[in-house]
Amino acid sequence: MNTQEQITNYINSQPEAKRIDMETLHQNILALMPNTQLWFLDGRNSENKIVSNPNIGYGSRTIQYADGTSKPFYQIGLSANTTGISVYIMGIDDKTYLPKTFGETIGKATVTGYCIKFKNLSDINLAVLEKAIRAGLATS
Repeated sequence: MNTQEQITNYINSQPEAKRIDMETLHQNILALMPNTQLWFLDGRNSENKIVSNPNIGYGSRTIQYADGTSKPFYQIGLSANTTGISVYIMGIDDKTYLPKTFGETIGKATVTGYCIKFKNLSDINLAVLEKAIRAGLATS
């Protein structure tokens, strides 16, 4: 199964309301990042143990580790969770940037150093989420 099929199956496996929100976000991110590299992480580690929720990834950046090694990873991530949806914005060094810049205007969401988490798409200002995603892309 290719990455696009995995993404489609993952989105389609969600309950209807979340599926609609995830599909909307997926299409919006693709519009912001045309011709982007797509990723699908099923949430399992190398021992096939579930360690996280599955993630859809968009774009590519290089992560540098303290030991000097590096590996490619996505720039923007999208994931369903038990209480809603998470959008991950990777690569922003200042972990106060997202909450300070978008926390007050995004709507009913929890904003951390790299994650914007909300229950439903209708709870947030989609234009502000898109600005946050663009800000993350500008840092990569």
